[in-house]
Amino acid sequence: MRVPFLVVRTRSANETTGLGECLGRLLRPGEMILLVGELGTGKTTFVRGLAAGLGIVEGVRSPSFQIVRTHDGGRYPLVHVDLYRLGSANEVLDLGLEELVAPPAVAAVEWGEKASSAVGRDFLELEFAWSADEQDTRTIRFHPSGRWRDRMGELGESVRAWAAAAPNAAAEGN
Repeated sequence: MRVPFLVVRTRSANETTGLGECLGRLLRPGEMILLVGELGTGKTTFVRGLAAGLGIVEGVRSPSFQIVRTHDGGRYPLVHVDLYRLGSANEVLDLGLEELVAPPAVAAVEWGEKASSAVGRDFLELEFAWSADEQDTRTIRFHPSGRWRDRMGELGESVRAWAAAAPNAAAEGN
């Protein structure tokens, strides 16, 4: 089991969106976020917050049937990818994810575990899970890879400040 750099608990959809917005404000061109977790754990809700943090005002919906949606109008375009329907590593490779997220775009990839072998080494993986103790509580574990390891001080500081201001959220870790 990998040890996460940071663990955050949100206790509502609004808090999950707020956490996404916090991260969205920090994103730089070409960065990729891989979202891992079962159906209904808040991945798309989080991406709505990423979009808001980038200044994108159009609605964000899951691209399950389209696989890829691009949202413009913010600091950078947001490429939102949902790999749920893809069954093989070759299908993921055929998407050309690295080309889709060429700067200035940033990407959020749902079912990111299917993409980890196709995206190089520079990504931030967020692992979403429902907490067994409470129905609306999500636990989000941050696993940095490559250049993201250098960004975790800044990210951790921003997330902890966000959690301190959120009504019920909690952040712990480095």
